[in-house]
Amino acid sequence: MRRSRERLAQQLIDQMRAQIESGKLKEGDQLPTEPQLEATFGVSRTVVREAIADLRSAGYVRPIQGKGVFVSNPSAQKAFSLTPVEIKSIPETLELLEFRMAAEGEAAAIAAYRRTAEQEAAIRAANRKMAQMIEDGAPTVEADYEFHMAIAAATNNRFYVDVLRHFGPRAIPRGQFPTLPEAHDRAYLDKVHAEHIEILEAIADQEPERARQAMRAHLLASQRRYRMLAEQQ
Repeated sequence: MRRSRERLAQQLIDQMRAQIESGKLKEGDQLPTEPQLEATFGVSRTVVREAIADLRSAGYVRPIQGKGVFVSNPSAQKAFSLTPVEIKSIPETLELLEFRMAAEGEAAAIAAYRRTAEQEAAIRAANRKMAQMIEDGAPTVEADYEFHMAIAAATNNRFYVDVLRHFGPRAIPRGQFPTLPEAHDRAYLDKVHAEHIEILEAIADQEPERARQAMRAHLLASQRRYRMLAEQQ
C-alpha cells in the first residue's frame, strides 16, 4: 500500500513539474485545491500532500498562508547558491539514502518485534526531543540522528548500531546542506517529524511490515528531494 502511494506521489510530482517547466503552469499561478488535485489525478489527499511538500522543498511551489499554494520560478531555487562542497555532496547523499532504505527499513521491521519497553521509551524520547527542537527553532540534526540510532538499538543487533554510528550525524542529509532553506524550514521539519511518528507508531504496535514501509517512505521522500536538487544544479 505504501509503495503504491510512493509511486503515485512520484507520478504526481513528475506531472506537475512538467506543467511548471513547460509553462502550462506559470510563476504566480495558484495550484488547484487539494480536493481538486485529488479528483484530477485520481489520488488520495495523502499523496497530494506528499507531492506538494516535495515540490515545495525543491522550489517549484510556495504556500501563502490563508491563500493557497502558488507556482514559483524553478530557476529561482538556484538563488540560494549551494556551495561547491554541497554540490559535490549530492551524489554521495543519494547513495547513502539508497543504502539507508535497505538497512534501516529492515532495522525498523526488526525493532517492531524485538524492542523492549525501555527501547520503545528511548525512541519516544528521541522523538519528543526533536519535536521540542523544532518548536524552539533549534538545530534538529542531532535529535533526528538520535531517533534513528534508538531504532537501530531496538533491533538488539549490534551491526545495525555499528553501521549507523559509522556514518554519525552526517547520515541526516540536511546537516550536509546548511545553505538549503528547508534545513531551517518549520513546515518541512514538521513533515519530517510526522514521518517519524508513523515509524514510531508502527514499532510501538509491533507491526514489522508497517514499520519497514514507514521507514522506507520516510527515506524515499528525502531521496526524491535531493534527486530534484541534483537536477537543478
